[in-house]
Amino acid sequence: MNSFLHLILFFVCIIGSTVYSVDRGNFKTCEQSNFCKRCRSLNKNQKSAFELVPDSVVLTDKYLEALITNTNFDDVSLRMRLDGLKDSTLRLRINKDGNQMFNRFQPVHALVSEPITEPMVMARNASTVELELSKIIKVYITIAPFKLDVYVNEELTIGVNHDNLMQFEHYRPKPESIADNEIGSWEEYFKEHQDSKPRGPSAVAMDFKLYSSSSLYGLPEHADSLALKGTSGNDPYRFYNLDVFEYELYNGMGLYGAVPFLMGHGKKNSVGVFWLNAAETWVDIAGVKGNTEHTSVVESIVNLVSGSSTDKDIPRAHFISECGIIDFFIMLGPKPLDVTRQYSSLTGTAPLPPLFSLAYHQCRWNYNDQKDVHDVETNFDVHDIPMDVMWLDIEYTDSKKYFTWDPVRFSEPLEMVNNLTSRGRKLVTIIDPHIKRDSNYFLHNDALNNDLYVKNKDGDVYEGWCWPGSSSYLDFMNPKVQEYYASRYSIDNFVGPTEDIFIWNDMNEPSVFNGPEVTMPKDCIHHGGYEHRDIHNIYGLLQVISTYDGLLKRSNGKKRPFILTRSHFAGTQRFAAVWTGDNAADWSHLKISLPMCLSLAISGISFCGADVGGFFNNPDKELLIRWYQTGAFLPFFRSHAHIDTKRREPWLFDEQTTFLIRDAIRMRYSLLPLWYSLFKNHELTGSPVIRPLFFEFPYEEQLNNIDNEFMVGDVLLVCPVLDQNVQELTCYFPGQEEIWYDRDTYQPIKTNGLMKIPAPINKVPVYQRGGTIVPTKQRVRRSSVLMKDDPYTLIVAIDLKAIAKGSLYIDDEESFEYRNGHFNYIEYEYINNQLISKCLHCEDFNTKSWVEKVMIVGIPNVFTKASIQVNGGSLSELTVLYNTHNQVLTVRKPAVGIAQNWTISLL
Repeated sequence: MNSFLHLILFFVCIIGSTVYSVDRGNFKTCEQSNFCKRCRSLNKNQKSAFELVPDSVVLTDKYLEALITNTNFDDVSLRMRLDGLKDSTLRLRINKDGNQMFNRFQPVHALVSEPITEPMVMARNASTVELELSKIIKVYITIAPFKLDVYVNEELTIGVNHDNLMQFEHYRPKPESIADNEIGSWEEYFKEHQDSKPRGPSAVAMDFKLYSSSSLYGLPEHADSLALKGTSGNDPYRFYNLDVFEYELYNGMGLYGAVPFLMGHGKKNSVGVFWLNAAETWVDIAGVKGNTEHTSVVESIVNLVSGSSTDKDIPRAHFISECGIIDFFIMLGPKPLDVTRQYSSLTGTAPLPPLFSLAYHQCRWNYNDQKDVHDVETNFDVHDIPMDVMWLDIEYTDSKKYFTWDPVRFSEPLEMVNNLTSRGRKLVTIIDPHIKRDSNYFLHNDALNNDLYVKNKDGDVYEGWCWPGSSSYLDFMNPKVQEYYASRYSIDNFVGPTEDIFIWNDMNEPSVFNGPEVTMPKDCIHHGGYEHRDIHNIYGLLQVISTYDGLLKRSNGKKRPFILTRSHFAGTQRFAAVWTGDNAADWSHLKISLPMCLSLAISGISFCGADVGGFFNNPDKELLIRWYQTGAFLPFFRSHAHIDTKRREPWLFDEQTTFLIRDAIRMRYSLLPLWYSLFKNHELTGSPVIRPLFFEFPYEEQLNNIDNEFMVGDVLLVCPVLDQNVQELTCYFPGQEEIWYDRDTYQPIKTNGLMKIPAPINKVPVYQRGGTIVPTKQRVRRSSVLMKDDPYTLIVAIDLKAIAKGSLYIDDEESFEYRNGHFNYIEYEYINNQLISKCLHCEDFNTKSWVEKVMIVGIPNVFTKASIQVNGGSLSELTVLYNTHNQVLTVRKPAVGIAQNWTISLL
């Protein structure tokens, strides 16, 4: 083995085993990224070089089209197209007019379909073009310099190129001498790596001024506060999908995902900007009150009271991308939920996940062998802790060759899977995109023989280093690769698995241990002649799309796939769940998991979670307990740990720790009917499954910076313990006319604002909103599959008017038959001392579940009995119990089918 190979293997071992903090020097700053430095240096006070050509303006029945000139280059003409879209949305595209030296990439993969246009009305004069959309929206295009003003109900809402920072660098031959401002544009070095940049400078940029907003959100994935901070004096927020070990917190470094969606929110309305570009992108933020650390509710209110607004405080964003075209959407709300709906209509929503995926997952790098898997899952039963999914990391493979099994440690994979499924459980295995360069490996040979690999700048197969050592990378831009990769998931090709194995796509940024910034060189070449710099941020999405297609075909389109991905982009929600990557067993990483997942949720990716307990290092008992209590209320609920950490299965601690972890997991299982119904609503409407408080209470400005509390749907307020040695917690209870009921005691809280609450180690501060009805299942089972026919308990929490509403969605929990009408949808209403259940869709699906109990919370002690009427039939008397301490009336055993129409009347 030569010395270079020794060095690389040592480097791989270091990365895999002992290094637990990020080396910032391995990743670029804006100053080291030539195009970012160049575009950021533009002076917003200078005159813009871009002007509309007045005589070129044409309005068709679908869009407005015009030419834009660059006054610095007489021979450069750009074509602009502005579309008015359904649901108060605009789209603007700018590309080079006519032939180009190289095609510019457009990541249409992010869009669920071609957006539907709506007609606009045009008027114009010598200096301005005016467009009207849907009567309430007006767009004014200034001809020279080119800029847009967007008005909603006669109020300026958002301005485009108001700071004159638009840029569109055109491809051109390399000049004999390079101007000072373009040094690094034709060749660039970072550490020992050269980026040849054979196509020269091609950056695009645009600035947005959000006049109606006071705070900005979104731009995931970054380990930062929910409300975006000003970047003056610091690096912009970076979008460049990277493998970052134990990332630093509260900065804008690029991480594993890139969702270039920005939301502005103000007291009057909310707006959104979606920058559709898959290249490296930096986003400067200005005009917002920045936080240098996590914002507590107390700090948020202090900032609000002390702050004063001037013109310079108007929030603004400056998007800078290395290449591609200018292509952005403006969503005009007016409320936060409207903006997410509008954005979701563009990029899609998550299809309803199989129910097991919303339950608890157990993972580590790595479970040693089949016996280890069996022992762990069996111990969950021994200790009476529910668990749905066992996970296998890279060591299950034969020498890191994916779609294979270790012939000794996992010699009988089918037996292992069948043992799990016999107990109602599933298995997830990891499949990474790097392919081991081994002449005895079928996949490597197939890729070489069929030209399936990414090429280097010289046209040869690119070779990098990852877990297997020498590796090459499938080119998912190639339709042949997509088809081939999907076929590998068939039961005939992936020997051993059944339809009960699901997939984890990791390391798909892509991670290259010896590459620049631990990823693939930008001058590598993909199918279609695109450079890697053009498509980098969608590489992981392209892998996930092929995986999804493979799992779909594996069951002939019958079963819903479940995939977890680390790399993500806009639109990933249509195919996979996401987690926050290689976090650490530290209170700060527990705390940051909330704003990270909330930012993803409001940006379309609701199915998010963080590794419970932290991936690196060893949590103490208190941190582990608090992490389980918090993780139980995030959509993706998985424990995971690094190969060098101590084993941390729940029963390996003292009796109290095991008890409290069991209690948190059981709480999650009891609420699975709520989680499932919320995900169905997300699929239909785009509403985030978890959401910041300001989403539900948009006019309450005190909520704008709160990211240590969140809502589950519009039903539960979660105020988790995120700090060490906490016995008392200050929570903010939103809403002027709201009642919040403690989920443990059902005691009412009618405070609007800050309130101290007890938070001992056995307390999970969660509150049900008055006016809601939560369906639960209270029986303890080993997995969600075994709960399918269990009875329901309905928790009716009445509001100040003694009214409550809720709903329940039921189907077979695993197939796509619900899209053929095979489901139950039930609405509940409590009014005038009656609980009314109406099954609005019940014809094509049968369920054995029934109503075991109804708990009416917050009701005075004036009722001594109840009756039930089923399907308009005769009345039957029911037994009721009343608890004077917490004002809960319990109706026991109505014993009515959950999908029947019935009315319970209190007497």
